[in-house]
Amino acid sequence: MKNGWPVKTLGEACEVINGGTPKTGTSAYWDGPHQWITPAEMGKRLSPYVDATERTITDAGLDNSSARPLPPKSVILSSRAPIGHLVINTVPMATNQGCKGLVPRKGLYYKFLFYYLVSIRDQLDAMGTGATFRELSGGKLKEVAIPLPPLPEQRRIVGILDEAFAGIATAKANAEKNLRNARALFDGGSKSAFEELGNNNNQKLLRDVCYVDRGSSPRPIKDYFTTAADGVNWIKIGDSIEGDKYITATKQKITPKGALESVRVKEGDFLLTNSMSFGRPYILKINGCIHDGWYCLRLNEGLDADYFYHLLSSAYVREQFNRLASGSVVLNISSDLVKRAKLPIPPLAEQRKIVKRLDELRAETHRLDSLYQRKLAALDALKKSLLHQAFSGELAGKVLSAV
Repeated sequence: MKNGWPVKTLGEACEVINGGTPKTGTSAYWDGPHQWITPAEMGKRLSPYVDATERTITDAGLDNSSARPLPPKSVILSSRAPIGHLVINTVPMATNQGCKGLVPRKGLYYKFLFYYLVSIRDQLDAMGTGATFRELSGGKLKEVAIPLPPLPEQRRIVGILDEAFAGIATAKANAEKNLRNARALFDGGSKSAFEELGNNNNQKLLRDVCYVDRGSSPRPIKDYFTTAADGVNWIKIGDSIEGDKYITATKQKITPKGALESVRVKEGDFLLTNSMSFGRPYILKINGCIHDGWYCLRLNEGLDADYFYHLLSSAYVREQFNRLASGSVVLNISSDLVKRAKLPIPPLAEQRKIVKRLDELRAETHRLDSLYQRKLAALDALKKSLLHQAFSGELAGKVLSAV
């Protein structure tokens, strides 16, 4: 911290107030005039300022709990689940026990306090303790040091950070929009390509172009797990990574006896998820067995594997699966319905031309994706750098040129 700036503890510079929760089963404590916030709600907010909360409590709720109203322009810190969410209340507001309210004393500007806590968020998180869930105690929070330049300097620093962060927020919003557009580029291109093909009277049902089988698990499966050298790869949904094309390894193996009670698959087969994230395709790079969260699709002659992967991954087919899926609690899609999906299957030579075109489009999409991801990372790094400069006394007035 800058030489010459006095340093105090947060306990000296603020009043630190714990929160509380009225009994949730007592209706007389809820839906009253007092705003009441939780870490979960704080984590969903896009603005640091809060004037209304999802839940409110009554006078009786305040009187019969440890919740206390914080005056406007306090800084609220989530102290567990997780540690580090921060908001500023613009109206009187209470919190639950997962929050700490910091009420600035004379000589501390509330927005300076807010930015300072943002700058040391990692430090605050590291101070949490607890076996079940980590929590930052009020005692430890009060011991945290804070630099206290004169109020005019605090306001000057806040003004610079406000302006710089507004520019960063605009740049991030643009980068995130461009990132979404880049990712939509491939989806839109592949969907339109397959829609065009589908209009040329060359559609076939999925059951006509590949063999379809559903996985099954030996019961009880735990009796068949093995680490022996002759173990068979046991392929589960958890062995796949969304967005990856291939499954190359498994976390578990089952015995040869267990494999006899399951469905064997081989390298080159397609797997299709049938679970909460149904309809995601993968190509196997290993042999093994699959449980009943998978469908195995084994291609007939005259079908290019890369074309089939592009097709199953496309919005053109995903939308069909979504229409075909059913279930009162969790949507899934039966093997009979999977087989009814309509697929445009042109001659093999044309399939390969389409693969080449879509591969080129995917490469461009990945290039743009990487570009905007780097932009977002650079903006986050800039924000951290500005905060570091602000509280080490190094913040210059030309920071906006870096945005």
